[in-house]
Amino acid sequence: MKFLPPWKKRKKRLDSFRPLPPDLVRSLDEWFKIELTYTSNALEGNTLSRAETALVVEKGLMVNGKTLREHLEAVNHAAALEGLAKLVGQPRQAISERTILDLHALILQRIDDANAGRYRSVAVRIAGSMVVLPSAQKVPQLMSELIEWLQQAAGNPLAIAAEAHYRLVSIHPFVDGNGRTARLLMNLLLMQSGYPPAILRKEDGLRYINSLEAGQLGGALDAYDSLVFEAVDRSLDIYLAALGTALEDRAPAAPAADDEQLLKIGQLARLTGETVPTLRYWTRETLLTTAGTTPGGYQLYHPHMAQVAAEIRRLQVQERRTIAEIRQILEEKRAKIES
Repeated sequence: MKFLPPWKKRKKRLDSFRPLPPDLVRSLDEWFKIELTYTSNALEGNTLSRAETALVVEKGLMVNGKTLREHLEAVNHAAALEGLAKLVGQPRQAISERTILDLHALILQRIDDANAGRYRSVAVRIAGSMVVLPSAQKVPQLMSELIEWLQQAAGNPLAIAAEAHYRLVSIHPFVDGNGRTARLLMNLLLMQSGYPPAILRKEDGLRYINSLEAGQLGGALDAYDSLVFEAVDRSLDIYLAALGTALEDRAPAAPAADDEQLLKIGQLARLTGETVPTLRYWTRETLLTTAGTTPGGYQLYHPHMAQVAAEIRRLQVQERRTIAEIRQILEEKRAKIES
């Protein structure tokens, strides 16, 4: 059997269930909007938590102790993602400099209107980096070359999306908002190719910066590509997990020949961002259920437990539910599914 990398296997599996249920798509879109907004802003120093970002974006609330700029960054990024959704059905060749400028304008609106949607006219540096960025005079030509490359690039869509992000942040065409705009461009390209958006996590910030800098200083981009591919892989897992019992109902009845679709607790921890002790505690409290054990005695979980873990955390943080209340809510949902 031909070897397929994990992300390609997961993409193939996800495609086998298309079209996805509309309600599921809407739910995932809303989840990714908050998660992408939180993580992308956090990478740039925004201190709003994930739950606070949701309150600002979904409820329009102000969070005590946070700056007006941080609130606007959350609202603006969510608006940019909504704008992005309107472009997903277009071909990659339709992306232009105007597309990128419009996304940047949404990111900086009401924060820096003088520079929103405009290329920089001054020299810039990346704090703490030895990278020398192009002069402002070169930016228009470099952006034109970026679009020309983007319209002609062929091959692996993940590699194209990752390289487009790398090229844009290396041009650094704006006074501010370069990283957020580059991540939006990358995710637009991914979604146009049928992939979910890549979430570059806050905890991967140093690895992200270092891998970009390695390439900008003349080194290899292997570490950077791996980071992006891992992020896409996690997002594919989230989509597959969200399908939950729908996947099981539509999948072939014969059991898998191996444990390929099951996760060890460490894998579930990496997928969810939760700690192993937290997952063990939730398992002991029967909030999470196991699907068996390995010959060595390690507990195994179905991928959809990642979605359950996300729901547990949401109920704890947003609704302030107790463990007993969460258990009851989950049991009611399971009973409804099984009935």
